[in-house]
Amino acid sequence: MSALARRAAAILWKDILSETRTRQGFTAMLSFAALVLFMFSFAIGVDNDLLGRLAGGLLWVAIVFTGTLSLGRTFQNEELAGGTRLLRLYPGDVRAIYLGKLAGNLVVLAALEVVLFPAAAILYGVDFAAQAGPLLLVAALGTFGFSVIGTFFSALTVHLRARELLLPLLLFPALVPVVLASVGATEAFLAGDPLGRATGWLRLLASYDVILFVVCVWIFPVVLEE
Repeated sequence: MSALARRAAAILWKDILSETRTRQGFTAMLSFAALVLFMFSFAIGVDNDLLGRLAGGLLWVAIVFTGTLSLGRTFQNEELAGGTRLLRLYPGDVRAIYLGKLAGNLVVLAALEVVLFPAAAILYGVDFAAQAGPLLLVAALGTFGFSVIGTFFSALTVHLRARELLLPLLLFPALVPVVLASVGATEAFLAGDPLGRATGWLRLLASYDVILFVVCVWIFPVVLEE
């Protein structure tokens, strides 16, 4: 294992231990996500056909709203304790900080989605299991893109006083391609993908993920020094 990978793994392990000790943040996220899903179901009413057609979009909106709460805490704990400066002083490539934080966000969002997908299936009457493989691919690509850009903007706004407001303002416009492609692919697979539309959405999502990852890793050292 390279020095970069070891340092990233150490940061990931630190964040996992910190999260498992308190569990308050993740519990609050789950409660908020469940509330969002229920509110959508309550607002639409008993129209099961409409719920089924909108299930993909409603699910990803819940993931984005809830995940943003988690992303906002990515560097906040270190900043409050003065740990961001210590992370910068640690010898080695500072990109390991980004990779470790990115991996931590991926773990949290994946754990969140393990709960959200079954909950959405029950509330909206959708059979996700019938398209489990394709939907797993969509979830992986969508979550990766969300985490890549979210981790980057979390580092960019961590020193700002209005970071709770600025993070969504910066994040949501950049997430438009990720959300559109994820929703489009999810809805196409749930409909049986009769026209092969999911392939185009997946290509867009994968391409955007790669571009985001390369750009964010490349310029992260500059962001961290600000």
